[in-house]
Amino acid sequence: MRPTRLLLITAALVFGASAAPANARTVRILMQNLVIKPAVALARVGDTVEWINDDMVDHTATAPHGGFDVFVPSKRSTAIVLMRAGTINYLSRFHPIMKGRLEIRP
Repeated sequence: MRPTRLLLITAALVFGASAAPANARTVRILMQNLVIKPAVALARVGDTVEWINDDMVDHTATAPHGGFDVFVPSKRSTAIVLMRAGTINYLSRFHPIMKGRLEIRP
């Protein structure tokens, strides 16, 4: 095998291994009328969770026992990538009646 071809194959394998998983997806969660929809969202490690704030006021998605604390401005969205499995209950610090749960599978 020619050295140039071997180099290209090696580079393709290295970059291919570092790419996002082929089955990773984006889980969208809507914040609207002071309600989180869906209240329970299912996801996998490596998925992106995007909170979309359709309200006229700012919100957060805060896991009180750790995990994440993201600010979601009015009429905008914020996203994170899930790094580990588990169940995470979260709420909006500004509006604690807004509650949600992420069930993250490996």
